[in-house]
Amino acid sequence: MTTKRLTFVTGNPNKLLETKYILSQGIPIEIDSEDLDIPELQGTTQEIAKAKCRRAAELLGRACITEDTALCYKALNGLPGPYIKHFMKNLGHEGLNNLLVGFQTKEAYALCTFAYSAGPGAEPILFEGCTDGSIVPARGPGTFGWDAIFQPEGFDKTYAEMSKEEKNVISHRFRALDKLKAYLATLP
Repeated sequence: MTTKRLTFVTGNPNKLLETKYILSQGIPIEIDSEDLDIPELQGTTQEIAKAKCRRAAELLGRACITEDTALCYKALNGLPGPYIKHFMKNLGHEGLNNLLVGFQTKEAYALCTFAYSAGPGAEPILFEGCTDGSIVPARGPGTFGWDAIFQPEGFDKTYAEMSKEEKNVISHRFRALDKLKAYLATLP
């Protein structure tokens, strides 16, 4: 089996490590990364993912993947959604919890959308993964975004409290990458 080579457009070293770990399970693949200056877009998670991947493929001149993560609060009809990065930066863990003060439900879901483009001009293909859970007061290391406030359904730990191995078999990112991995395995 030939080793596949792929460029992941990200400036986030934690996402790169998780992606390499998950994709390398089962298929021979080498992943490098590029941190490109792509404007932050607005729209649905699908619209954002396609536009970002399309632009990345144009800038690189080759096949690539991009990733967008959304944290969606059911009480807020899916917000902050794809804008979670900015909410996290400006509000922090406590502020993200405070958004739900006065609401009866703390239910949320984590949504990951990977987009794959075969290269410039190719329409990106989307691979989504979703994990249901709830928003809780921060527990565990606060080193990876909002992981410390998201507790997956059926678990008594937040993502931040889980080991890398435990998180990487139930996370929204794993579920999206599992679909991407299946697709990549069909490519020559």
